[in-house]
Amino acid sequence: MDAKYQELFEKIKNSISQTVKENKIGIAFSGGVDSTLIAKICSDMNYDITLLTIGFSESHDILFAKQVNEQLNYPHHILEIDSETFPSISSTIHEKIKTDNLSWNENCIAFYYVSKLAKSLGLETVVTANGIDELFCGYNAYREAFSGGESKINEVMTSKLDNELKMMKAVNLIASEFNVQILQPLLSPEFIDFAKTIPISEKILDSEDLYRKHIIRKLASVIGVPELSCTKRKKALQYGSKIHKSLLKTR
Repeated sequence: MDAKYQELFEKIKNSISQTVKENKIGIAFSGGVDSTLIAKICSDMNYDITLLTIGFSESHDILFAKQVNEQLNYPHHILEIDSETFPSISSTIHEKIKTDNLSWNENCIAFYYVSKLAKSLGLETVVTANGIDELFCGYNAYREAFSGGESKINEVMTSKLDNELKMMKAVNLIASEFNVQILQPLLSPEFIDFAKTIPISEKILDSEDLYRKHIIRKLASVIGVPELSCTKRKKALQYGSKIHKSLLKTR
């Protein structure tokens, strides 16, 4: 393994071992490169992992997660969201987190169902790949910022990280209802500091770059993440699960 990938690999493993103390864990899993990378590394570190996928019936995430796990063959559980109870659950969550920020509401709703699924399986800890999109230019906002140079990209990164760290506190407030803890090892201060030292050119190539996160995709491929997952373009949790679409209908 090339030295730059080896260093990234070791830093991810260190963050996981420092953050995740339970051996029996759930992994919030969509089949995308980020969650599959985390699942593969945790499994290879001998964590007892169960993949947790949520979404409405026939949603992208459910179908794609199943497809990717056909190659990995990890324990995998799926919770299909009931469209009849969805409006009242989303409304209760909105009242609890007290913000009109759509993304926060969508993510809290998604993790409500992830936590419910974890609880039903006797899992108290769920690990997520949150932080990769923020630190490795996974969002379209980084394409829009590219023409502004590195300073503009770093400005977007600071804003995205600040939002994500605050949002995950709201997510954990919702998860605590099920006595489940949602952990994000790649949002640890140490990993954030390290990831910021990786050249922008390893993350995004230009304003037309639809894939981004190149060093993450390459590492994933090197350690045996299915190619199907490594080359998949980003689809955010709220879209892949159809939560965004369903939430807009209830408004």
